[in-house]
Amino acid sequence: MADCVLYEVADGLATVTLNRPQAMNALDIATKEALRDALREAASDTGVRAVLLTGTGRAFSVGQDLKEHVAILQADAPSEGRLMNTVELHYNPIVEAIATMPKPVVAGVNGVAAGAGAGFAFAADYRVVAEDASFNTSFAGVALTADSAVSWTLPRLIGPARAADLLLFPRSIGAAQALEWGIAQQVVPTAELPQAALAVARRLAEGPTTAYAAIKESLAYGSGHPLRETLAKEGELQERAGLSRDHRIAVEAFLKKEKPKFTGS
Repeated sequence: MADCVLYEVADGLATVTLNRPQAMNALDIATKEALRDALREAASDTGVRAVLLTGTGRAFSVGQDLKEHVAILQADAPSEGRLMNTVELHYNPIVEAIATMPKPVVAGVNGVAAGAGAGFAFAADYRVVAEDASFNTSFAGVALTADSAVSWTLPRLIGPARAADLLLFPRSIGAAQALEWGIAQQVVPTAELPQAALAVARRLAEGPTTAYAAIKESLAYGSGHPLRETLAKEGELQERAGLSRDHRIAVEAFLKKEKPKFTGS
């Protein structure tokens, strides 16, 4: 991986770290490509059972690198289409990897998460947020619409009315409000964020990851399908989970009053 994105795998946990602290982890092309590739690698690696996505410095990510964006804007005729092809080439694959990989993704939000940076955090399955971190949709502030699936994830997190409010009138939402509204699942002191996010991610990596994959799939399916179809999907996924080795391990450990040691199979 490029130095702008760090990638490490240990004990079934892949840690993906945005590493442009001097630019508040702004997303230039090199960073977007490295992040996309790191997430795809984590998704396809059978040895990875959970993913922690975080950043270095004062920001999780402030979103698109506007200096690079302006340079492209000045060099290209907008009708040629190169200006916004980053959505198709980078943002869409990044969010799709986070949201659809069959393993849980924890966002350790260490600071500002704005624009696409907020979108990446919203797409994660679990968000541990530093107490001085914030979220900002920011798109309308530069006369753009939502990307990075924010129009899909944010209404599901906080409801359509609040999502419309934040998109039409972008502003910073602090950690306490993010917790109250359901964006954050945990808020911790800033100095404790790295260890707190790591603890959550490690716990998931040690858990029944086949069941987690089914839970993730069922939540995504249920959000867009009626009750009868969702019940059928739950039955299909439950049958798959019931045939897993982890289910047998969990039942045997329960009967023995022992802690189960899951294999992810």
